[in-house]
Amino acid sequence: MTKSLMIQGTGSDVGKSLLVAGIARALSNRGLKVKPFKPQNMSNNAAITIEGGEIGRAQALQARAARTPLQNDMNPVLLKPQTDIGAQVVVQGKIWGNANAHDYQAVKPKLLPQVLESFERLKTNADIVIVEGAGSPAEINLRKNDIANMGFAEAADIPVLLAGDIDRGGVIAQIVGTHALLSESEKARTKGFIINKFRGDPTLFDEGLSILTQRTGWHNFGVIPFFRDAHKLPPEDAFSIQSGLKEYAAVNIAIPIISRISNYDDFDPLIAEPDVNVHMVKPGTPLPTGMDLIILPGSKATLADMQFLRDQGWDIDIASHIRQGGSVMGICGGYQMLGTQLFDPDCVEGELMETQGLGLLDFTTHLNGDKKLLEESGTEFLSNAHVTGYHMHLGVCSGPALKRPFLNLSSGPDGVISEDGQIMGSYLHGLFANDQFRENLINRFRTHQQKTDRFELQIERTLDQLANHLEAHLGIDQLLEVAGC
Repeated sequence: MTKSLMIQGTGSDVGKSLLVAGIARALSNRGLKVKPFKPQNMSNNAAITIEGGEIGRAQALQARAARTPLQNDMNPVLLKPQTDIGAQVVVQGKIWGNANAHDYQAVKPKLLPQVLESFERLKTNADIVIVEGAGSPAEINLRKNDIANMGFAEAADIPVLLAGDIDRGGVIAQIVGTHALLSESEKARTKGFIINKFRGDPTLFDEGLSILTQRTGWHNFGVIPFFRDAHKLPPEDAFSIQSGLKEYAAVNIAIPIISRISNYDDFDPLIAEPDVNVHMVKPGTPLPTGMDLIILPGSKATLADMQFLRDQGWDIDIASHIRQGGSVMGICGGYQMLGTQLFDPDCVEGELMETQGLGLLDFTTHLNGDKKLLEESGTEFLSNAHVTGYHMHLGVCSGPALKRPFLNLSSGPDGVISEDGQIMGSYLHGLFANDQFRENLINRFRTHQQKTDRFELQIERTLDQLANHLEAHLGIDQLLEVAGC
């Protein structure tokens, strides 16, 4: 019988995703066959599975940590926000439909059987399944139809550990308050707590640990020091997006944070470069001058984000940047924005049916047809550098500019590059993770040519460091015992 354990949190961004990834790598290093699982995730950062479906990017990182292929069942319900109150619903890797926040509460109980079905399938081919919760189980106003935290844990009958974030302060209140709001059965199901992101001398928190044990009756599974290399791993949450600024940088890149930014982990390889400053520009702030390159990111609501970009005045900043000789690149939705017009006649992504693009390249985009989900490989036309990545988009581009494609992929030509090479765009996510492509791109702006860091090797090293970190500070043996191993 496959063993399982669920990591829930006292709130969002307390480090659940990273804890699961680190535990998965630690257990994989011990020779166990591990599968990650998250019943319900909300993120516009998605990855493509071996079945050609979509799951949250955090589960993709966890699967990588576990050294196992990505599967639809690892994240059976994925919510991809399109507006402040509505999201696209992806079930077992495929688009189910759209729902606003109110209506989705009635939909959740109908999805629980599919969530449990996915969980049972994963269990059949694993020694242990590590489950990640979402948000907090203390959100008791949403408990009735919950499928993400205790609702799932009770339905699947699995033990729970609760993680709290001491770095943000108030961790005793986080854990004791959560305990106070759980039902008796949920309290009994919770076997202990984890104090995450601790800085300083852990002995100073000994009294705090005693208080927590006394107030909750739960066991302390560990005080985890702040993992300083966490920034080297892809963030799941848009609130975690940070500029990668160094004291000195030879190359400066600006990326506007549009309202429905998606797949923003595309830019992690650039942020990781030691001599590249990546300025993630928040709304209400002009794009900085003197940039070498502006990159327009992907979007879950491209037409609405095109208007959002214009409302910020970023279109004016981009035009000024180009006049001064700067380059512009668009990825996926950002690529579509480079054209003259965008059409969404069936309102697939929102209420807007048409809007003007930036007009930097002569093509139009129609958001119709099936969503393209495809792993890709090929070459860049200019340098012939090998590239791999994935397509995850709606829309078909047409127009004279497409006669100058940016990439030559196994599925055919992709993207556009202007005659002078100043403006370029592509549908291919994961493009910057290709070391040779990234090196060629950055060297266009460096005064001295140099080699780039090997990004994929850095991720592997960081996952191993995270696993060692948890082996040293988390009760892994006790965790396995609770899981039934």
